[in-house]
Amino acid sequence: METSWKDQFPKENRYFETDNGILYLGDNINIMESLPEVDMVLTSPPYDNLRTYEGYSFDFEKTAQRIKKVMKQGAVLVWVVKDQTINGTESLTSFKQALYFREQTGLLLHDTMIYDKDGPPKNANRYQDDFEYMFVFVKGKLKTFNPIMVKKLNDTHKRTKKAYHRDLAHECKTFRTGKPNMRPFKKKSNIWKYNIGGDCSTTDKIAFQHPAIFPEQLAHNHIISWTNENEIILDPFFGSGTVGVMAEALDRKWIGIEISEKYCQIAKKRIQKAIQRTAMAKGTKQDTLF
Repeated sequence: METSWKDQFPKENRYFETDNGILYLGDNINIMESLPEVDMVLTSPPYDNLRTYEGYSFDFEKTAQRIKKVMKQGAVLVWVVKDQTINGTESLTSFKQALYFREQTGLLLHDTMIYDKDGPPKNANRYQDDFEYMFVFVKGKLKTFNPIMVKKLNDTHKRTKKAYHRDLAHECKTFRTGKPNMRPFKKKSNIWKYNIGGDCSTTDKIAFQHPAIFPEQLAHNHIISWTNENEIILDPFFGSGTVGVMAEALDRKWIGIEISEKYCQIAKKRIQKAIQRTAMAKGTKQDTLF
């Protein structure tokens, strides 16, 4: 009898599954304890007290330790977070979490990225609140990087390369020149801007029944950056299921864990629609849902 990649994953607490994924209903700490290793973790936990998630809360330190254990060597964790502001002062929770991952789990901080979005002002005496952190951690040596390339805005790629230094008299001098880089493309910067209003995050209206959703393009870009086809992506705070939706579209395997059955229902409906769209685009028969 032919075995499936899903056979290595526990059968208990499965809420539903597709050919490419499994959604578990339950506490992520307990479920992650029995999971085999995955190629990537892409998630956004509850931010301080900025949202209420059906009254649920989570133990950050235990969650962080479980995530580290479930990652393969070379795997990436993308942790998208934001701080609460109280009386004009930010909580610094995001930095505390980043330090805990680095110092207490041993994961390496590969990059501190910015999710640039249009958001409401915090209050009258603060600047526009337009970003969240995307901390990219790696377990050991990074195994996969597929950089997103963007077109250069001008003809700087045709210019001769120069490098400068200041001597002891603080005079700036050229010490190296080189041939111009004729490539018209460059790696995308680590500041990723997405519009989040209206249908910009997703066209799935049902997703907005969840209080905080990923922009689909954000999940898409991280998935293609840090994984290859058929590799396994885990989201332990699955929410409205955006990671599963994008994994289905990009031929990746996915594991979702969500403690709220209400949110599991939202994710299930979105992923079913995603499979139908992918099947229509490819002209193939849609996956079987259980």
